Amino acid sequence: MPVAIMRKVEALTVDFQSAARLADMLGVSRSQVTRWLRGAGLDPSNAEKVELLELVWSNLLRLYDREAALAWLFGLNPALGDRRPIDLIRAGRTEELTRAIRAERSDAFA
Repeated sequence: MPVAIMRKVEALTVDFQSAARLADMLGVSRSQVTRWLRGAGLDPSNAEKVELLELVWSNLLRLYDREAALAWLFGLNPALGDRRPIDLIRAGRTEELTRAIRAERSDAFA
C-alpha cells in the first residue's frame, strides 16, 4: 500500500530535523512546508519533488550512514555530470537520479 504524501512530508521533516531544512532541500518556501504540515494539499510538481526526495533518501540510507547520505545529496556527482543530486531533486529529474543511485549501489557492493 503506498504511503500517503503527507506521511512522507512528516517523515522527511523528522529525518531532516525541521520543516525549514526540508523546504530548503525541496527549493520551496518554509511557509509552504508549514502549510503542508497543517493540511494544505500539495500541487503535483511539489508532490513529485517530495516523492523523489523520499525515494533518493531511503535508497541512500540503505547504503550509507546519515552524514554520508547528506554529503552525497549535496556533493558534486560525476555520474550526474558533476551536478549536485539535490539540484536534480528540485528539478524533478527522476531518471538521472535513479541511474546515479543504481551506479552508487553497484559501487557499494563491488
